[in-house]
Amino acid sequence: MKLYFYLATKNKNKVREIKNIVENEIEVLLPPDFLGFPEETGNTLEENAYLKAEYLSKVIKDEYVVGEDSGLFVEKLNGLPGVNSARFSGERDDKKNIEKLLKMMEELKNKEDRKAKFITVACLVGKGEKKFFKGEIEGYITFTPRGSNGFGYDPVFEIPETGKTFAELSLEEKNKISHRTKAFLKLKEYLIKKEEKR
Repeated sequence: MKLYFYLATKNKNKVREIKNIVENEIEVLLPPDFLGFPEETGNTLEENAYLKAEYLSKVIKDEYVVGEDSGLFVEKLNGLPGVNSARFSGERDDKKNIEKLLKMMEELKNKEDRKAKFITVACLVGKGEKKFFKGEIEGYITFTPRGSNGFGYDPVFEIPETGKTFAELSLEEKNKISHRTKAFLKLKEYLIKKEEKR
């Protein structure tokens, strides 16, 4: 029987990426349309990922449920936007979030001062599980947005080994190296091994 889990998100971009990462071996199922998720009130990515997973697991019992939270952490901004990445500007607006970030970093003219990392935490619950999987990637914040792919802060996050922003990469290219990929490949490997032991 094919392995599957329910993904605790309404973010279509995240769904697309995660399906692309694990779909060959694990099916990603979506929450019921009527379900709205609570505010992400956690102080860490782990807390928020668990909050979402736990909420959905009360509706979909005895199944694997995965919650996910990601954030951008800029070294010279003491880790901002961090856990509040999605609402950094005060609302869920990618363009406004990027504008606020670049404005805060205007004085940082040196590339080395613009170091940042993307972190994803996936939380697996259900069937007696509560386990976290983390992935991260280091890069730099660009001076202006570049590229039209991706979402969130992808247009301003440059990966050193490619010299491109996430938004300048195709989904397949991004999914070879991204923070989300690293977290979900760990989760995938864990689930497959666990099911093999049954």
